[in-house]
Amino acid sequence: MESHGGDTDGVPVPVAIAACTAMTFFYVAILYSPTVVLRLPPPSSYKSFMIRRFICAAISTVVSLIVCAFILPIKSWEVSYLLSAYGIRLHHTWEGVVLPLFLTSSMYAGSFVLKIVSLWSTWAEDSDDQINLSFDGLKRILQKFVNWMLSLVDNISAWRIYIVAPLTEELVFRACMIPLLLCGGFKPYTVILLSPVFFSLAHLNHLLEFYMQQDSGFLRAAMVVGFQLGYTVIFGSYASFLFVRTGHIAAPLVSHVFCNYMGLPVFFSHKTGMVSVAFVAGVVSFVYLLFPLTSPDLYNNTTDDCKCWHRYCGWTN
Repeated sequence: MESHGGDTDGVPVPVAIAACTAMTFFYVAILYSPTVVLRLPPPSSYKSFMIRRFICAAISTVVSLIVCAFILPIKSWEVSYLLSAYGIRLHHTWEGVVLPLFLTSSMYAGSFVLKIVSLWSTWAEDSDDQINLSFDGLKRILQKFVNWMLSLVDNISAWRIYIVAPLTEELVFRACMIPLLLCGGFKPYTVILLSPVFFSLAHLNHLLEFYMQQDSGFLRAAMVVGFQLGYTVIFGSYASFLFVRTGHIAAPLVSHVFCNYMGLPVFFSHKTGMVSVAFVAGVVSFVYLLFPLTSPDLYNNTTDDCKCWHRYCGWTN
């Protein structure tokens, strides 16, 4: 087992794996507890159904954080020290938000170009409303943006996609599981590949839900969910990389929200070849900036005397 820096204690490997497996199972199983365990009547609306799930996800997240705190070799119960084990801290928040967001957005260069082309086409074709770059035109665009933001406040699906799911998943599958695996002696690259396995397993319930709700064939449901699982593994690896490199929960969290909003990157469009050019340029930029923009020194005051869950201390690549 590797040295753990300033902390000589670790977590036995079987305990780390068992805890991660239990957290994954609990995160999914509790979603069905209101009807299966508590025997509550079916929710009266989609909104009440989602609120139940929000409460269940919040409970599983809090339980995971508490259990993890007792397993990790934490020497102090001081709040700031305890939260730092999960990458929850206020210092270097600006770097933890802006730099990973910029890095992630480079993969969506093609998507941005396509949106710009689409907006330009709308302005050019909408001659009746005279939408242009004048003050009135910009004012109208701003008003539409404000109305869109206000509509999200009462949109329960938006709460799920942009707030509840990213926050609970990052706290459970990154903030809890990665410190456990690192303190179990796993090397950073192993954790980056192993952690997404638990993350993808937590999405297997979508197979059953898709199969039952869409009344589609099992093969089609398996293909759809298989594609989703593949995407979650790729994103989970990237989010884990961000968390291990930066030691800051804000890095994977803002990237998760951004990717949920953008969807899959656009790499081709029949409207213009500039989309493909921008996509390739974005990928090249992403690869080139991946390590410089995630350098541990940018997100931490010091890398001396770190604990086993702060593996960025020894990562100087």
